[in-house]
Amino acid sequence: MLFGLDGVEIGLIIVFLSLFSGILSGFPVAFAIPGAGLISFAVIAWLDSQGLLIHQAIDQGSQAFKDLVNSGVNRDSISHFRYPDLPTIGVPVFDRGWETAMDRNLSFIVNRMNERVFAGQSIETLLAVLMFVMMGITLERSKIANDLLTTMARVFGPLPGGLAVSVVVVGAFLAASTGIVGATVVTMGLLSLPTMLRNGYSAELSTGVIAASGTLGQIIPPSIVIVLLGTLAGDLYSAAQETRAQGFGCTDALTYLGRPAVVSVGTLFQAALLPGVLLAFLYAAYAFGYALFNPSKAPAVHIEDPDGEVITRREGLTWFLAVPVVIIGGLMLAAEGGLIGKQDVTVSNYSQVDRLDALRTNVSPECQAAMIELHGQSRWDQSVADRAALAEAGGTEEARELTEDEMRTALAEKIANAAPVGSGVATLFGLVLLTLAIARGVKPSASPTPLLIGVAGVALAFAIDALVITPGMSGAPKVALLMIPLLITLWSLKHAAVRMAENDLIRVVFPPLVLIIAVLGSILGGITNPTPAAALGAGGAIMLAAYRKLKDEGNSGQFIIWATLALAALILVGINFDLRMNQSVVTAGNVIGFVIAYGAYMVAGIGLIYACIVLYRNGVLSPIVRETAKVTSMVFTILIGSQLLNLVVISFGGEHYIQQFLRSFDNEFTVFLLVMLVLFLLGFVLDFLEIIYIVVPIVGPVIYGGSFDPKWVTIMIAVNLQTSFLTPPFGFALFYLRGVAPPTVTTGHIYRGIIPFVLIQVVGLALLWFAPGIVTIVPDLIGN
Repeated sequence: MLFGLDGVEIGLIIVFLSLFSGILSGFPVAFAIPGAGLISFAVIAWLDSQGLLIHQAIDQGSQAFKDLVNSGVNRDSISHFRYPDLPTIGVPVFDRGWETAMDRNLSFIVNRMNERVFAGQSIETLLAVLMFVMMGITLERSKIANDLLTTMARVFGPLPGGLAVSVVVVGAFLAASTGIVGATVVTMGLLSLPTMLRNGYSAELSTGVIAASGTLGQIIPPSIVIVLLGTLAGDLYSAAQETRAQGFGCTDALTYLGRPAVVSVGTLFQAALLPGVLLAFLYAAYAFGYALFNPSKAPAVHIEDPDGEVITRREGLTWFLAVPVVIIGGLMLAAEGGLIGKQDVTVSNYSQVDRLDALRTNVSPECQAAMIELHGQSRWDQSVADRAALAEAGGTEEARELTEDEMRTALAEKIANAAPVGSGVATLFGLVLLTLAIARGVKPSASPTPLLIGVAGVALAFAIDALVITPGMSGAPKVALLMIPLLITLWSLKHAAVRMAENDLIRVVFPPLVLIIAVLGSILGGITNPTPAAALGAGGAIMLAAYRKLKDEGNSGQFIIWATLALAALILVGINFDLRMNQSVVTAGNVIGFVIAYGAYMVAGIGLIYACIVLYRNGVLSPIVRETAKVTSMVFTILIGSQLLNLVVISFGGEHYIQQFLRSFDNEFTVFLLVMLVLFLLGFVLDFLEIIYIVVPIVGPVIYGGSFDPKWVTIMIAVNLQTSFLTPPFGFALFYLRGVAPPTVTTGHIYRGIIPFVLIQVVGLALLWFAPGIVTIVPDLIGN
């Protein structure tokens, strides 16, 4: 053995050194990765052909190995790490020669690119990367961060460490709207860093909080990291659980787990919400605590607000806290009490079969033992009893066609159980009430009459829905009945919008906040998957940027507003009308709804085209498209190049060797802790993209093949990868900040300033480790 090391170990060292050298060479990472794969394969192939790389494989023909297999030990679980005393035999790392390995790699790379890049199941989800990148770059170009930083500094500045807290708040806000780390760090570095230094803030705290807050876009959804990691995690988890189930003698993962082995990007967005908010809170808490103990290094700053009405604390608490809590709480209580809910009375022609929440029991004894160990004896016994009861009743889990009497009975039952107020009406007019409350708090000295008229319109809408609109009423008469209260509330909302526009905080925060709610709400609420939501975000960002550009020019942005309202009308019409015109029977109301929807679609489409023309005329659209193409091309080139590097590692047995080492540990917590430590250390020298596409596919079959919740595993990895932006010497956020920092701020200041926030990341990981419910509670609540 060369240097006393196994041939596979030397091969892994060569791959790592080639990759590290390629990154340090100055070549773009997208080209350094495949280059490292080609160079490392050539070196390993030459050493193997010279007989210098010898792998000590277990001698499967030895009597000791046969005795171990005959004792019941799975052949695949036998490794040199777990059974070091087994006889070994020296073999080349390329068992069939490097020529065969090269041929296999060339054929596999085409299949990998086709499956994971060009035409696989994940390609639709990967398209979300393109549109989220465009959304982020567009909002960054629209100078949203400038207004946010100025406004938040006025709000939080009077607090100890207020400027640092405002940077965290803006960082979290930009994370949810742009998610582009480089743009966020550079923007906040240019705008906030000079202000913080000028007001006596220490260089360490200033640089640390800016760099850390800029990386929140990696975990707060919509996050590109979670999209990329989620597409990979879904495949890894499904394949690993299938292997796990078959290892226990079960036919598939569904039989063994009792549920499908799937994890989606939308579910990961739900899981990442609270951890992202938690990290932002920890950053802000540190900044506030630092200011309390070091007031001279993070003083309170009073920034004059030239505009806006003075709002007392009592008025602020009443209209911005108490009234919204009462509105939301009242709607939730009404929903719990059955006053608000679904009014759908559609009855299927077939019986609704309640699927047994029971495990499959017609399995082999080996699989049965494994399922009892996983689910418990009581769950197994209950499943056996349920299956037996179903069989004795002669029932099946198949639907049958209902008779006319059964359909009438089912319809009457649905009508009797329908809620008086529909959930759609409650949600729409509940949002109206919240808007009116905020408008009242923004300008409490103004006359409340226009807002009270809007409240009366909301009350009228609830009364009409409860007393006049009956369950099963079609869309056309329902909309006609609600038109009067809708017009009343729209008139009131117009007055509310004028008042809210006079407040800097509302004027700056409200437009991007609506966009964030539209994008995240559609994903978190399960309305759509991330790709259409990303398209909505990109289109909305373009229209928002065009509106701001028109206002800066002194021109009217009314057409953009009308296009936005047309999009909202399109959604409302789609909810209340059946727009399928290819049915045998189409009612007049649905035809009217289709015409309205088609008109709204045309107005929204023309508005988007007009917005693009405005941005192109001002020289904004071309840089947006160019930057989007550059970032997206880099991501997909790294994805392709990493497939080549992965295949090189697989070809000489490196992947199998690492997985055998990890499986040699009996405790899966130890395995996952070891993987997390390795990822943390690799974050010092590798970017998150390299780690996702090179390291995770190697360790994924092990960490996703256990009993851990895949959502928790993925979010833990994502938070860990966020740290790679902060850790020297290759933390990209540090490079971005160094490039825009004034000469008085040294690299030493940046490195010292980031240390507490890296420790906060570790604390955040520890909290998620010991309290996994932080990750799983939102998906569980939304799922229920």
